[in-house]
Amino acid sequence: MLKRTTIVVAVVGLLSSAAVASAETLAVKAGRLVDTESGQVLVGQTILIENDRITKVGDSKSMAVPAGASVIDLTDETVLPGLIDCHTHLLDETESDPIVELQKSGAEKALEAIPHAKRTLAAGFTTVRDVGTFHAFTDVALRDAIARGEVVGPRMFVCGAYLTTTGGGGSVTGLATGIELPKELRFGQADSPWEARKVVRELAHHNVDLIKVIATGAVLAHNSNPAGSEFTFEELQAAVDEANRFGLKVAAHAHGAQGIKDAVRAGVASIEHGTDLDDEGIALMKKHGTYLVADVYDDEYIQGDAKLKGMPGDFLKHEAVVAQIQRDNFAKAVKAGVKIAFGTDAGVFPHGQNARQFAWMVRYGMTPMQAIQSATINAADLIGQRAILGSVATGKKADLVAVKGDPTHNVSQLEHIDFVMKDGAVFRGAGAH
Repeated sequence: MLKRTTIVVAVVGLLSSAAVASAETLAVKAGRLVDTESGQVLVGQTILIENDRITKVGDSKSMAVPAGASVIDLTDETVLPGLIDCHTHLLDETESDPIVELQKSGAEKALEAIPHAKRTLAAGFTTVRDVGTFHAFTDVALRDAIARGEVVGPRMFVCGAYLTTTGGGGSVTGLATGIELPKELRFGQADSPWEARKVVRELAHHNVDLIKVIATGAVLAHNSNPAGSEFTFEELQAAVDEANRFGLKVAAHAHGAQGIKDAVRAGVASIEHGTDLDDEGIALMKKHGTYLVADVYDDEYIQGDAKLKGMPGDFLKHEAVVAQIQRDNFAKAVKAGVKIAFGTDAGVFPHGQNARQFAWMVRYGMTPMQAIQSATINAADLIGQRAILGSVATGKKADLVAVKGDPTHNVSQLEHIDFVMKDGAVFRGAGAH
């Protein structure tokens, strides 16, 4: 019988099909460590890990490595906590038109998402908040398969289906009259406060992690006005109240100024997109502690590759109008001190390219450290997981990433992650020795 070994096999530069088994005790030697709590970069740190948790962090010069521990040498790199993207769509990827949902089953969509999840983890995003799929509960199935270890991917927090009005921004629109969608493609439709409560109850029954409400029209939807409010304030208030009864937070897709303010007043945890955010909206978000999750990168893909691939003209017209407005208002929100969490709308552009957004957040007013904090400690706070995610500290999940150079000086370094650990298991990069 072979003697059990505690050595972690190296998987340099490639994401394996399954996690590399973590040692019972690991010591990660970090040349630099980004302390997202303090906003500082610490030099020469050792991180001790047992199973899926960090047990101790300290100066490498004074902290002894336990006998028998396996060592991962990252002394030439900068180590950060695993990154978190609060606005992804792992069940989608660069489809030019939601009508394609009618051509695929939920099972097909779920299977197509497996490589999306793998690429996302390989890019250093160990956790995502996945905020919507047209085929109801396919995201729940993917989340659970990842949690069971059957699929390689990030830890997922999912909403099950969009809560939307009939024909709203979360619906498959653009169809001829007389065509009725199957239940799974209209599961979240609601047209009154009591219907909104009913849908929230059904979603909670299916074990979702959050509620995603479509408060305004959408950019990538037919016959939709992104600036127009779709749910009434009373409907939004009912949805948030019912969600809170189940201990669920609400993320609100909102482009238009009035829809943003209605959603904030109703008590949502985050505004997604926030395109027409005005001064009153900024003041309300600061008062209520509402997070802004703004996808300030993806216009580059939409007006580039997506346009060449035949994205519908009405979608492109919507995007051309809102893109710069969104970025300018994002800059105003940053300057005013609105809480910001990182979210990209990945799925509009190819999965695994999430980190491209960091440079755009810096371009529009954030420091590199603030951008990093938005994807770590702030994101963990938004999803209600700050106790175990978002920083490298004792008791937290052993989620680590590493890059060459210092991303607090050049945040684009995060586009080139070469080490990924999730739950104490190495998925990409140097193994123990």
